[in-house]
Amino acid sequence: MNCALIILASGKSKRFKSKIPKQYNIYKNKPIYIHSIEKALNSKLFNKIVLVSDNPKRIKINDKRISVIKGGKERSDSSLLGLRFLKKFNIKNVLIHDAARPNFSIKLLKDLTKNLKSNIAVIPALNSRDSLKYKIKNKIYNLNRDNSYLTQTPQAFRFKDLYELAIKQKAKITDEATLFVETDKKVKFIKGENNNNKITFIEDINSTKNFMGIGFDIHKLVKNKTLFLGGIKIPFHSGLQGHSDGDVILHSITDAILGALRQKDIGTHFPSNNNKFKNIRSPKMLKPIIEKLNKGNFYFNNIDINLICEKPRVSNHRNKIIKSLAKLLDIDESLINLKGKTVEKLGLIGKEKAIACEVIVSISKYD
Repeated sequence: MNCALIILASGKSKRFKSKIPKQYNIYKNKPIYIHSIEKALNSKLFNKIVLVSDNPKRIKINDKRISVIKGGKERSDSSLLGLRFLKKFNIKNVLIHDAARPNFSIKLLKDLTKNLKSNIAVIPALNSRDSLKYKIKNKIYNLNRDNSYLTQTPQAFRFKDLYELAIKQKAKITDEATLFVETDKKVKFIKGENNNNKITFIEDINSTKNFMGIGFDIHKLVKNKTLFLGGIKIPFHSGLQGHSDGDVILHSITDAILGALRQKDIGTHFPSNNNKFKNIRSPKMLKPIIEKLNKGNFYFNNIDINLICEKPRVSNHRNKIIKSLAKLLDIDESLINLKGKTVEKLGLIGKEKAIACEVIVSISKYD
């Protein structure tokens, strides 16, 4: 198909409030405008891609299919500059896209170009999820949201039809569909994508901050002591030796949470040389650490646990341990994964003289 794509990336982004223009900010590990370029290239739909930039010298792209040109004062000016540039290439179809929408899919590109075979203008749109009001002078009117369209980009057009309308337009427009609607040209609306949101404010790209912590603990097994794992008693011939109850699962979880919170380690908070913590149950050690997590406005993403021992077999106690942990941590059981690992009879663990545990915790912070 003889088709081109114009990517508009020359806005001043006044509402974005950043030291650098919005299009150069990093989003999902890449400058915002790069997402549109990569998807366009991967789609293999376009003979020519034009990036309209406020500062072409800032763009470092080495691909013959891509041209970078200087944009205009307004969005509509930049769009027209892109169209004028493409005029010499004898383009049949053109898509116009705002770089501030990096989350569109290649499927949407294909749907748009497919519908251009029998239409002169194809626009992705969604119905509003919210109630809509419209103000004329001092009077407020309710709009039927089922009859209201939220238009998106990319928008697809027959190049000739769009070019003829664009060179005549004088008023500022926010999208090319406006040119067709205001001149009573037939427009084909197709379903847009919920993920194809426009980045307008800096909050739109402030991703949730995730933190991870690693915990590890190991204790010797001794006769005539109760074995505690994950906060519950486990029937076994020996228990874990330690200043506390020796619960390696809870100790490792506590240490992992402290690591994710960057709050040192369990030994700092519960030193073994302090008789205050002699024979303390591990749930009592975990509780104030969970309070720290909640006070800091954090929440769990998941907890992954490796219990390392020859016996007891983890599979026999997994469900009970997970239920106990979910209650102690006040989270859903589905966020906890418990695996049993052996060491093939090697070392103290292999001789059933010790049990170890390692844990990885992932937490995030509420806004």
